[in-house]
Formats: sequence, structure tokens, C-alpha cells
Amino acid sequence: MLRFVPALLASCLAACAMQNPYHDPSKPHHTPEGFRNNYPHEGRQSFWKWKWEQLRDGLPKKPDGGYRFEVVRHESAAALVNPSLTWIGHATLLLRVGGLNILTDPQFSPRASPFSFLGPMRVVQPAIPLAELPHIDAVLVSHSHYDHLDAASVQALAAQPGGPPRFYVGLGLKRWFASLGIANVEEMDWWESRSLDGARIHFVPVQHWSARTPWDRNQTLWGGFVVEHPALKFFFAGDTGYSPDFRDIAARIGSVDLAAIPIGGYAPRWFMKVMHVDPEEAVQIHLDLGARQSVAIHWGTFDDLTDESLYEPPGRLRAALAARGLSNDVFWVLKHGETRPLESMPEHLVPAQGARNSASTNSAQVDPAR
Repeated sequence: MLRFVPALLASCLAACAMQNPYHDPSKPHHTPEGFRNNYPHEGRQSFWKWKWEQLRDGLPKKPDGGYRFEVVRHESAAALVNPSLTWIGHATLLLRVGGLNILTDPQFSPRASPFSFLGPMRVVQPAIPLAELPHIDAVLVSHSHYDHLDAASVQALAAQPGGPPRFYVGLGLKRWFASLGIANVEEMDWWESRSLDGARIHFVPVQHWSARTPWDRNQTLWGGFVVEHPALKFFFAGDTGYSPDFRDIAARIGSVDLAAIPIGGYAPRWFMKVMHVDPEEAVQIHLDLGARQSVAIHWGTFDDLTDESLYEPPGRLRAALAARGLSNDVFWVLKHGETRPLESMPEHLVPAQGARNSASTNSAQVDPAR
């Protein structure tokens, strides 16, 4: 618990100031106090009403004997296929492209919480332990919530052999990283880009919010990322509600080869809808982005985040795809730890020196009952 105190104090000090040092009146998503979403939406519903309903109805309901998910044994050689994508769990992905190892939303701790004894707990351990990761070159942090940004995880990454990665974060989070002694941080506003060893990293708007304490709501910026490389254009949503932002991304940056889109964390809808998509909306995001393929994230890892069964999202995703006339092959559901080679590329993106290979198109379906 004590190791989190500096970061908590940094969040509290920022909140006490109640002023946004990044405020730019010409940017509609900036406010004097923090940040807001691009498109009008309903205000936040009552958290305490939700908690009362959970208590009243005995939610979330859990299977007898607890959740059991198949985990693919990690093979370091498989995870280093170039390009490839490995689902470590929740919103943590390992993307390998152009010789770069890029990690998203690092969360390797037992709980998504500032406390070791309270808060949503893992039902599946990280498919690749921190100590077995390859050297990470870049870490993309979508926002400040505990299931997406974990202090112990980023500290371990900053201390990795061979030097720290570069952390890409939204405006306002650099001070939080500094409180942990981490300086290799790039703060970004929506639509800003940075270069990284042959890749271009864009920070793009999604509909969400931020907070790590009761006092710092929306004082740091949230968003998604597009990693643009000659071999692959990859979109990572982090966590989001449905909004026209995805059509805006496609209009400004173009369609993507692969999109990582949340499919879990959506119940009850009256409380979650504005900030968390359901599987049907995830399919619409896939279409809005013009994605060639998508991969499901933000499900099947942490218990007690929301009310739906952790087993439910993949089935609803398959039904949503069928309703739109889409194959399961275009929106993957990976097993924890599964690595998918990304060898099949659009013709105009095939490197001149490389032969075009066909990627496996077998859908990696999860059978939660096993």
C-alpha cells in the first residue's frame, strides 16, 4: 500500500489546484478544470443506485466453482513473431511490429485498485508475467483508471533490463509518472502524433473519463491510439463508450488494419452505456473505423468491474456479427495468452523486401464452459 502513496498524493495535489494547466480555449474538449468528451451525452448516473441494485439483486452472479478460462501457455518465440499481437489479459496487449515491442494499458497486479485487499480481482493471471516480457520499447496508456494503469506495473517496466520504455500518455499524467520516479514520458493531446523508430503514434479521441481519486475526475486526458507503421495500421481503443469519434478517426487517419475494441464491462446499461460499449456497439465501431479485422479486449479478466457474467461477451459478439452479416474471422476472440501472427497485409503495405504471407484466418473461439 505504501508504494502507492506518492502517486495518490500527486493526484490529490493536482485536484486541489482545480485548474487545468493545459487549458486551450480554442480546443472544445479542454475546460478550465480539466477535459470533456467531444460529443454531448447524458451525465453520469448514480453510482450508489447501481451499488444498491447489486446488493438487492445479488449481482454480479458468479458460476459455481468460479470462472475458468483457457490460457495459452506463453511461448516467447511465438510472441516475437513480427508482426504479431498477443492478448495478455483485459486491455493489456503486446504488439510486435517493425522490430518494436509495444505494450498497451499495463495491468499485471492481482487487483485493479489502489488497495491490495479491496477492489476488482483477477480471475486469470497475466498470460505473460512481467518478468517474461521481451524488452518493451513503448507503452501506450489510454487513461488513468486502475484497470488500465497500474503503478506497480509501470514501475517494473521502467526498471526493465536494457532501459525503460517510452510511455505515451494523455495530458496531465506526466506528473503522476514523475511521482513514481519515471521520466521517460510523452504527454499527448488528441490528434497529436509522435515518431518512434519507423512508426507514427497518434493519440485520438474516444468517449470516456478519468479519475484515480475522488478529487481528480477528468483532470487528465483519456483517449485511444493509432500505431501507424509501413507493415500495419493498428488502433487501440483502451476503454470507451460509443460516439461519432470513430468515424472522425477514420476520416482523419484512414481505415485501420486491426482494431482492439472493448467488448466487456457494459452492465447495467442504464449506468454503463455512456462510457462503456457493449458487443453490439463494438461491432459498429469496427465498421465505423473501416477496420479490416478487430480483436476483442476488456473482458474475461477482472471480476466485479461490472454486472455481466465474464462468460457473456464473446457469445453476444458472435450474435452481433451474425446480425450484421459478418464472419467471426473479422473480429477475433483470443484466448488469454494467445498470439496471432499479423502476416497478411494490404498489398500497398507489403514491404518491398518481404514476401506476402497468408495469416491464419481460423477464429480463436473461447469456450468459457471448458
